[in-house]
Amino acid sequence: MTLLPWIAAYLALGAFAGFFAGLLGIGGGLVLVPALAMLFAAQPQFVASDVLHLALGTSMASIIFTALSSLRTHNNHGAVLWPVVWTLTPGILIGTAIGTLVASSIPTQPLAVFFACFVCVVAVQMALNLKPKPSRELPGKAGTGAVGIVIGVLSALVAIGGGAMTVPFLTWCNVKVQHAIGTSAAVGLPIAIGGTLGYIFNGWNEAGLPAGSIGYVYLPALAVLVVSTMAIAPVGARLAHRLPVATLKRIFSVILILLAAKMVWGLLSTP
Repeated sequence: MTLLPWIAAYLALGAFAGFFAGLLGIGGGLVLVPALAMLFAAQPQFVASDVLHLALGTSMASIIFTALSSLRTHNNHGAVLWPVVWTLTPGILIGTAIGTLVASSIPTQPLAVFFACFVCVVAVQMALNLKPKPSRELPGKAGTGAVGIVIGVLSALVAIGGGAMTVPFLTWCNVKVQHAIGTSAAVGLPIAIGGTLGYIFNGWNEAGLPAGSIGYVYLPALAVLVVSTMAIAPVGARLAHRLPVATLKRIFSVILILLAAKMVWGLLSTP
């Protein structure tokens, strides 16, 4: 089977994920994981029991490059709250290490169900565009650090850059949405680095992985994804400073639910 259709699919997927990563401050994993799981499952060199773990690891690795690209653009707009980044990051690194260890020991189907439930919660929050109380503020350093641990654990379990939780958390604390998105892009970088190392380590001795894999990271897909995500992420990041995002959040939430439902249906219907 020719590789060209798969390369084209990875390019299109990376462009789509990169655009929303820059626009909404998410790492792109919420799109990449279910889509990669479907693409991997359709290729004969992938063992069904490894599909989701490879999708998670490959998605996490791609977020490193997406975060770098969107972070640069947001920082140029002065939208990164670096004191918040430094407060969140230690907890996030601890949580990410815990999350990758847990994810590697969970069978594919329960992990898929957890991922789908998490995606649906995020999608509903985005669709409703919930608003915080005017008096709510960021917690102190200890509270923010504890939130970082929770974000890190969940980010590693579902292979996202943390934006799906960081942006709602910051906006819920009345941080301006553009600043929340920019700060989320910065927070996504340590999550992605720590998570990628975890997925590589936990899949290092796994038998039956396809050629071109390093642990649970599938390098051929990663290489193609990086090209398109890094090219498109700055476009989304620039638009985030020009357009209202409420309508796009609602559209994106529907896409997330459809992708998650398709992924779970495919995995649960596999004998």
